[in-house]
Amino acid sequence: MKVLILAAGYATRLYPLTKDKAKPLLPVKGTPIINFIIRKIESLDEVDKIYVVTNQKFYDFFCQWRNNYRFNKEIKIINDKTLKDETKLGAIGDIDYVVKNEDINDDLLIVAGDNLFDFNLTEFKDKAKKVAPAVSIGIYDVKEKKLAKLYGVVSLSDNNQILELQEKPEIPKSSLIAVGIYLIPKEKLDLIHNYLDEGNTPDEPGYFIRWLCQKDRVYGIPLTGKWFDIGSIESYHRANAIWRKMDEATS
Repeated sequence: MKVLILAAGYATRLYPLTKDKAKPLLPVKGTPIINFIIRKIESLDEVDKIYVVTNQKFYDFFCQWRNNYRFNKEIKIINDKTLKDETKLGAIGDIDYVVKNEDINDDLLIVAGDNLFDFNLTEFKDKAKKVAPAVSIGIYDVKEKKLAKLYGVVSLSDNNQILELQEKPEIPKSSLIAVGIYLIPKEKLDLIHNYLDEGNTPDEPGYFIRWLCQKDRVYGIPLTGKWFDIGSIESYHRANAIWRKMDEATS
C-alpha cells in the first residue's frame, strides 16, 4: 500500500501564518501538523512508501522537514511544479499527477495534509478492505448541521454505501461529513484520470466522490475521535488549545 499526503495548497485564508510556510508544516504543540498524520500512518504495516505532494514554493521546506525528522516509513517529496494559487493543479489534479509520474499500481491511501485527527487508521483500513475493491472514504459526525454546511455532507444507506454527497450545501441533509481520508484500491485508480478526462473540476475532492457515486459503489467509514480541518486562523488556534488540553488530561 502507498500513501499520498496532499500538501500542495497555498492556504491563502491563513495568511500571514502561511505566507512563507505550508499549512501542514504549521506547528501544533511545537510539532508540524504533518507529523501527527505520519505517526498514524506508521501503524499501518502494509504501507511501504509515503508520498508528500507539494508545490514549487514549498518544495524545499518539505525537503528540509523530511531531513529534520526520523520516521519509520520511506518518504518521498513530490514537486507539482506550480508556483501560485491561481495555477495550482488542485487536489484531484495532484493525485493524478503523482499516480502517473510515480507509476503507482498499488492500493492508495490519500490523506489531506491539513487534517489534524486522532482516528485509528488501522481500523479505517480494515473496514475499507472489507468492501474492496470499492472506494472508501472517512466520514465524521460534526453533530451540528450548521457546521456540516462548511464541508461535503454525505447520505448513507443502511450498509454505509454513500448515496449522495452535497458539497457545502446551504441546507445539509445530515451532520455527517466527508473528511480528507480516502482509500482507493489499485483496481480503481484509473477512475481519477477518467474523472479529469471528462473535464471535471480538479479541485475539491467532494466533487470527485459525488461523480464516483454515480459510476460505482463508494462506502463511508465512520471515524470517531478528535478532528480538525485547519481552514482558518481561528480553527488553527482552537486545535492548538484542544490538543494541549488533551495532553494535560493524560499527563
